Amino acid sequence: MPPLTPQPRLVEQVYQAILAEITEGKLPPNSRLIQDELAEAYGVSRQPVQQALLLLRSHGLVNDAPKRGLVVAALDEEHAGNLYQIRAVLEGLACRLAAEGGARRARADGPAIIAEGWRAVESGSVASQIEMDTQFHRFLYELSDNHLIADTTKPHWDYLRRVMGEVLRQGDSVPGSLWDEHAGILDAIGQGDADEAETRARCHITRAADIFVARLREQREAARILDEPKSHRRLAR
Repeated sequence: MPPLTPQPRLVEQVYQAILAEITEGKLPPNSRLIQDELAEAYGVSRQPVQQALLLLRSHGLVNDAPKRGLVVAALDEEHAGNLYQIRAVLEGLACRLAAEGGARRARADGPAIIAEGWRAVESGSVASQIEMDTQFHRFLYELSDNHLIADTTKPHWDYLRRVMGEVLRQGDSVPGSLWDEHAGILDAIGQGDADEAETRARCHITRAADIFVARLREQREAARILDEPKSHRRLAR
């Protein structure tokens, strides 16, 4: 844990540092989060750590645990699925509006984002892939010219980043195909085809949900089997 330099947005810095460690698997589910240890690791006082942990708890990333204080929350498949359902609607709207009013900017600025996304995939860096995925979708929200779309999705992005991190750390081959879909969405927007842009966006988010939630379910089941006593596993067969 590298120490952080105190700055005006210190609570946000600490929040992002803890979130990054959770997303990258350095702080797995049920890891105990001790304020004094985190403050020492990041080179800050306890107050910004306490405030950052409260924010993480409000976003469903940290839970209260009896006699243990705060721990990293386990991922909730149902919650993740519900978030993706909401996103599918909002992304569809964003892309429809983007095609209607942002086609020129999509053609001008979009290809560079797609290229950066592919470089992130090729690098194999989970953090880079998540960052570029986030940038792409924020770009769509900007193109929509409806700031409420970004404001509505913002509180949920950190949870979705964690879902992506959990799957991508397994060396999944999905990211490339998702960037093919990103390119298709951007192409529809650039052509000003609102119907096609909305359809592609909704399908993209729905497919991502199916993949990510299914992988989370598979991982949970694999962990459950590993945790079973060997004698019980023999009887189960």
